Amino acid sequence: MITKSQLQEFCKAHVTSRISRIQKDIDNIQESLASETKSSAGDKHETGRAMLQLEREKLGQQLNDAEKMGLILTRISITYKARTVVLGSLVKTSKSEYFLAISAGEFKTENDSIFCISGSSPIGQLLLGKSIGDVISFNDEKIRIKEIL
Repeated sequence: MITKSQLQEFCKAHVTSRISRIQKDIDNIQESLASETKSSAGDKHETGRAMLQLEREKLGQQLNDAEKMGLILTRISITYKARTVVLGSLVKTSKSEYFLAISAGEFKTENDSIFCISGSSPIGQLLLGKSIGDVISFNDEKIRIKEIL
């Protein structure tokens, strides 16, 4: 059986990996910007620099988002036993199992599969605040909450 602790570690590893990849991409762009010399052909040089600057800004936003995900993880209690679905809940439904934390994809073992989702995802929004026995409708499918851990 998969524990909430394993799921939290999986999510932390996802964030760490994402931050590392984004930081590496930012470093590569910085290196490219630094290596461009003014001896390049005028307008073409400026266009290239502008494209690199835009890419760096986009990566900066992605880095900010990834850091926010990490912050959300630090605020989640996996020991709190709630009667309703909250961030940090492991929710077993008639369809799938969900860990409400951050969008980190599917955590798989040989026998189990749990989707790590954020509270702002479409299914996360439907689950938040619900109790055992409640039924939600997602993609024209009725899903019953069987257990909240």
